[in-house]
Amino acid sequence: MNSPVVELKGLTRSFEQGGVRIDVLRGIDLAIQPGEIVALLGPSGSGKSTMLQAVGLLEGGFGGSIAICGTQASALNSDQRTALRRDRIGFVYQFHHLLPDFSALENVVLPQLVAGKGQAEAEARALELLQALGLGQRTGHRPSQLSGGEQQRVAVARALANKPALVLADEPTGNLDEATADKVLGQFLELVRGAGSSAIVATHNERLARAMDRVLRLHEGRLA
Repeated sequence: MNSPVVELKGLTRSFEQGGVRIDVLRGIDLAIQPGEIVALLGPSGSGKSTMLQAVGLLEGGFGGSIAICGTQASALNSDQRTALRRDRIGFVYQFHHLLPDFSALENVVLPQLVAGKGQAEAEARALELLQALGLGQRTGHRPSQLSGGEQQRVAVARALANKPALVLADEPTGNLDEATADKVLGQFLELVRGAGSSAIVATHNERLARAMDRVLRLHEGRLA
């Protein structure tokens, strides 16, 4: 049996604010299997982004254990965590965070070059993804020349460029109108499932969450 793509045991995170301790995550236990797409529901401030930052190995200060593809994050140094994040995890944010001086194609090529792929291979992969997302005629456009939905689709392509085992999406359609959000999410889920990847999608949208395999609710720092 394959090991979980993500396994959290007793995950905690606290902050000090004005001399007061705030417990954001209070002992999260979670296992996500290969190919499983999970919605993480909760209102703003419930800790969804904090949990994704933990799973994405983006910052320290967490208690408990985090394993990605069977590798314990606590056993890794900074460079090893960076390599694991680069090779195994893709990210999609509410705001696309594309590089403004580069074209859509270049934005999807760059993370592949960082991962060690050759230029030709990276461009072929980028073109494949952008065409699948309906952007075949927009590959040479910079982000400022694209609509909000198009920019977010480029961000989806970038997240999937290195064929990650896990995709983390933090309110990926929260900045889009309903019709565009539905289209982008549908394309995102189709590509993730087609690649056999797993995903955690943080959202406060119950309707969008129902399109996923499992729905988790984060309430007062605990999964319900």
